[in-house]
Amino acid sequence: MQVPATFAYERADSVPHAIALLERYGPDARIVAGGHSLIPMMKLRLAQPEALIDINGLAGELGRIAVEGEGEGEGEGEVLAIGALVRHAELLDSTAATDLFPIFRDAEQVIADPIVRNRGTVGGSLCQADPSEDLAAVFAALRATAVIQGPGGVRAVPIREFHRGPYETAVEPNELLIQLRVPVRPGTGSAYEKVERRVGDWPVAAAGAVLTVEDGVITSAGIGLTAVGAEGFHAPEAEELLTGRPPGAEAFAEAGRVAAEHCEPHADQRGPADYKRHLAAELTRRALTTAAGRI
Repeated sequence: MQVPATFAYERADSVPHAIALLERYGPDARIVAGGHSLIPMMKLRLAQPEALIDINGLAGELGRIAVEGEGEGEGEGEVLAIGALVRHAELLDSTAATDLFPIFRDAEQVIADPIVRNRGTVGGSLCQADPSEDLAAVFAALRATAVIQGPGGVRAVPIREFHRGPYETAVEPNELLIQLRVPVRPGTGSAYEKVERRVGDWPVAAAGAVLTVEDGVITSAGIGLTAVGAEGFHAPEAEELLTGRPPGAEAFAEAGRVAAEHCEPHADQRGPADYKRHLAAELTRRALTTAAGRI
């Protein structure tokens, strides 16, 4: 029988209250929202938090998806703001998000199953920091910014610096991820490609692509990779190769090869390293091709 160790339970009624509770209980406290990663680990006693701080009542503060115009964020143009408590199903159903960035629709349709998507949250997925996390690659490709709040106030961290290693993020024990901010640029297309052993599984490999094209030339390229050992879930060498070039099959195939060369996949039950490297190249090429066609 799987039974968690004893823990305290507190329900936060605001973001400042949640932060105060994190400070009270210290580094052994955990935030719970969807709970689809944390609760199974607790049942197996792989995680034994001293306290769970439930933030499900904070949807009014953290469950919003909206396009915010220039001037609403210091130094920003228009951005898509996604609250950390947004459920996967809500992101999938949001035309504000998926019309601007079809990569969200692509990815959310292949994350887990409807039960998980109905409860699991965007912020929880990112904070779990699993090396095979789909949304980590998506937000890395989009060059999003993570907004984190703690006792000292609010700070912004580029998502490419958010993940510091497997199951480790830039969020300190007394802090809370509250929002993701994605820059909106005209002339942009995006896509996500994934290979999985069965529907809803973690990816064997997956790639996300975001392209901005002006006057027939790629002015910005974002490539996110997951499950293949890409540092920071992105492929900067391949992005640099594409910038300044016209979009096309040759450029996309070359970018895929470069992205794969800089991965460090590990053999496991999902496949050998060489197969994963091949997938990294091919899925990058496919995602770039689809993204270009959506501009």
